[in-house]
Amino acid sequence: MNKSIILVGVGGQGTITTSSILSKGLIENGFDVKMSEIHGMSQRGGTVVTQIKYGEKVYSPIIGDGEADVIVSFEKLEALRALPYLKEGGVIVTDTREIYPMPVLTGETDYPGDAIEQLKAVVPKVIVVEAAKVAEELGNVKAQNIVLLGALVKQLGIDGIDWKAIVAKSVPAKTVDLNLAAFDKGYNM
Repeated sequence: MNKSIILVGVGGQGTITTSSILSKGLIENGFDVKMSEIHGMSQRGGTVVTQIKYGEKVYSPIIGDGEADVIVSFEKLEALRALPYLKEGGVIVTDTREIYPMPVLTGETDYPGDAIEQLKAVVPKVIVVEAAKVAEELGNVKAQNIVLLGALVKQLGIDGIDWKAIVAKSVPAKTVDLNLAAFDKGYNM
């Protein structure tokens, strides 16, 4: 049976790097994997979405409304925006981080301070991870994506893969130790 994962974030948060690491690990575990990337003004802090499908045989990476098993959100408003993709009984893994989009910055609209509560009101399983905070405590907020990856890997329950070796090969050499610590923190939350 195929599984579908959507990763959503804001440009610069490492959404695509995380998707790449996840895809490599799934392939190493023998799954057929398809990934698609959608960049919406990512260089200017816009939404970045990646869709990953994996299973015995996957024909397309495209995930429609109500088809995602898991949504991983690097910013909690992005989790709300992606909610239509989640299937009934699906899981959301989200950071508590807030990055205000342009309409909030210009005063056109307000940022929903109760985003996590809104998610929990309609999704039975919302895993809240303070990934940005943990990454900052480790020394670099940019490791937020790897904290979330660790939490996702644990949620997926896919063992038998040396995820840390894949992380180590996928990040700059000078950040390997930081990212391995970030992965452990996320996995053990």
